[in-house]
Amino acid sequence: MLGGLALLAGAAGLFAGYAGLEVTQTEVGAIPVTVFQAQDAPPGPVVVVAHGFAGSRQLMHPLAVSLARAGYRALVFDFPGHGRHAQPLAGRIGDEARAAALLDALAAVVDYARTLPQGNAPLALLGHSMAGDIATRYANDHAGVRALVAVSPYLSLPVEQLPAVNLLFVYGAWEPPVIQAQGRAAVAAVADVAAAAVAPETTYGSFAHGTARRLVIADGVEHIGVLYSATTLRATVAWLRAAFGERAPAAIADGVDQRPRWLGLYYLGVLLLAWPLTLRLPQVSAQRLGAGAAPGWGWRRFWPIAVAPALLTPLLLWPVPTDFLAIAIGDYIALHFGLYGLLTLIGLWRAGALPRLGDASVRALVTAVALVVVFETLALSLPTDHFVASYLPPPHRLATVAALLVGTLLWCVADEWLTRGPAAPGAAYALTKALFLVSLMIAVALNLSELFFLVIIIPAMLVLFLVYGLFSGWIYRRTGQPLVAAVSNALAFAGAIAVSFPLIG
Repeated sequence: MLGGLALLAGAAGLFAGYAGLEVTQTEVGAIPVTVFQAQDAPPGPVVVVAHGFAGSRQLMHPLAVSLARAGYRALVFDFPGHGRHAQPLAGRIGDEARAAALLDALAAVVDYARTLPQGNAPLALLGHSMAGDIATRYANDHAGVRALVAVSPYLSLPVEQLPAVNLLFVYGAWEPPVIQAQGRAAVAAVADVAAAAVAPETTYGSFAHGTARRLVIADGVEHIGVLYSATTLRATVAWLRAAFGERAPAAIADGVDQRPRWLGLYYLGVLLLAWPLTLRLPQVSAQRLGAGAAPGWGWRRFWPIAVAPALLTPLLLWPVPTDFLAIAIGDYIALHFGLYGLLTLIGLWRAGALPRLGDASVRALVTAVALVVVFETLALSLPTDHFVASYLPPPHRLATVAALLVGTLLWCVADEWLTRGPAAPGAAYALTKALFLVSLMIAVALNLSELFFLVIIIPAMLVLFLVYGLFSGWIYRRTGQPLVAAVSNALAFAGAIAVSFPLIG
């Protein structure tokens, strides 16, 4: 009962956040675009909002909603290879061909924005991460940009080549200092002070001359959370109001987007509902299966099987090419999952504890998996895809999901079996997830130039492990068969990875 009330209240709050706004879906060529503006209000200045690497339009909704409430028209879109954009992204990380493809997409959306009513007036650009660099490069080459907001950008332009545009930098307090240093240096260039002496929340330069710059640090957030921070949203609206001056629109509604609290309430409701709903799953096995059901199982037999793959996987994959899938970074993750799972299965085989059906019927197993997948899709995937980020694979990514599923299924089957059973160590499940994340960090350290972006998704992986780990424990207690959660988790992880990283060509 409490879970259902929390879920409904959270959903109501999320939908209420869009009240009073007109949200229009369109396409500019092959680029999916969403336009936010206030209903029954004169068209305000345009702000084109661009997501970062492995991002999507949905990830930028908090900013778009806040801007629309402040009287602006906000356009969000999917770069090539991202979100619902079916065309692959050209080039490799750092290649000029990739930057050119991203610039072309941004230019196409800006050109479309200029066809809207009053769209020929000066506009503003906002870019997150990768797009912060693309937006600054666009503003450097095109006139008519009144203001620019760069959220946690990776800048490729030297400080002295940054555009003469009123420029706001926003970073999360939990981001590495080396990333924040770029913004500090850019602000210091117009402040005539050392970068270390730049004071956050202080405007340097002149709005009138297009040289105003400001640094904002959002407390308690990292590279993704900065997009949801009230500090970021308020600072963005205030900066544009100052940059547009007398042409700034009147606010349509009070406040900025408040979705974090409603998302928290909604997901809490999902978790509270999940446990009682698992009690309705069929009992797949009369005995609780898993490696912990093997005679003499314990920490001594568990440790080598758990630790060896974590160390061996990044070392074995270090010299292996990772371009067999048309998805950036995701091909390596697929290999990492697959080899890690295979090594774990070899360890289980040597221990005489390989996964098996036991007394379970295939029909009961399939039924339980289907019920879990339906619940997770309706309660988690659909709302996440709408309110957070691209999460449901569109048709053109299904082949990628299938390829990734090979790797995630190997790992999930091996891991679930290793950590379950009557004699399985109590902390085994949490320990193997920590080891997997450590293994990914070792891989990044060995190949920083190619796998740097894995650092960004490790917090997201931690969230997936926590949420689906809770589901897994409840599912196992009811069904007695580790393979139920193994298959459903493998599908969830494969889908999440397939939609998170850009398709490349």
